[in-house]
Amino acid sequence: MKLDQYISQLLYRYQCVTVPEFGAFLTEIQSAQLHESSHSFYPPKKLVSFNAYLKNNDGLLANHIAQAEKMSYEVAVTVIQNEVNSLKHKLQNEGVISLKNIGELTLNSEKNLVFIPADQVNYLTSSFGLSTYSSPAVKREIFTEEIEIVEEEAPIAFVPEKRSTSNLLKYAAVFVLGGSLLGAGGFFGNQYYQKQIQAETLAVQTKVQKQVERKIQEATFFIANPLPSVTLTVSESKMPYHIVAGAFLQEDNAEKMYQELVKLGYNAKKITKNKHGLFPVLYGSFATYSEAQTEMERIKKSHNPEAWLLIEEL
Repeated sequence: MKLDQYISQLLYRYQCVTVPEFGAFLTEIQSAQLHESSHSFYPPKKLVSFNAYLKNNDGLLANHIAQAEKMSYEVAVTVIQNEVNSLKHKLQNEGVISLKNIGELTLNSEKNLVFIPADQVNYLTSSFGLSTYSSPAVKREIFTEEIEIVEEEAPIAFVPEKRSTSNLLKYAAVFVLGGSLLGAGGFFGNQYYQKQIQAETLAVQTKVQKQVERKIQEATFFIANPLPSVTLTVSESKMPYHIVAGAFLQEDNAEKMYQELVKLGYNAKKITKNKHGLFPVLYGSFATYSEAQTEMERIKKSHNPEAWLLIEEL
């Protein structure tokens, strides 16, 4: 029998899967990630870790194997124990064991277990179908506005013809009248010329502006195989990590332990009878695994070396 396939099945549904007398595999949800340097998107996932201190049999793995293999609970416990002995023997001889879709366990120089999780399986069911996606960098075109400058032509200079003094006197009245007409004509001609230049310049600017606006409207940016939208749900704050002081057959004994912990200043709790007919008493509950683990180590050293960690939403 391969334990890894049953552990893998349970990791989809549970936050903690304990292998009796070996350790527990824990999962923690990681939100979607974006790596800007590689332009890669990663969907939400469950990160798998291993804790060698959680060895008590909580019945989860044994019940699952008993139902899957059509055997009794007691036989399933024995099968698990045999598999654990085989894993420990292989670890001592070869220094490494590989659990399919879960990860590898190795022994370091200090003979401590080191867990390297596998990353080919995402145990977060709400992310089913989502995969890692890498997008090429989006290049945007920069448009520059160019305006044609119309140069003003040099005015035409009129050179009067030299005439004799008599001719000038003869046509004096004509020149006076003609000069007045030419002055008026030159003034209105210059005004008309300036208006033409302004009209042409405005036409050029308007044409360039329309071309720029048309290019901007036509510009689109494509991303091949766009990543489907991801909806992230934020759950209310929960405290699923509990430090257990003991579990009692008699409710009176559970009450005595509860009162003792309250007097010692713990935020103790007494839980109703569980499926095994026991009354558990807790030192307290915590929102994160790290907080609960730190407090449990302190309690083991100062008050109760038999304290253990229960991971369950009560």
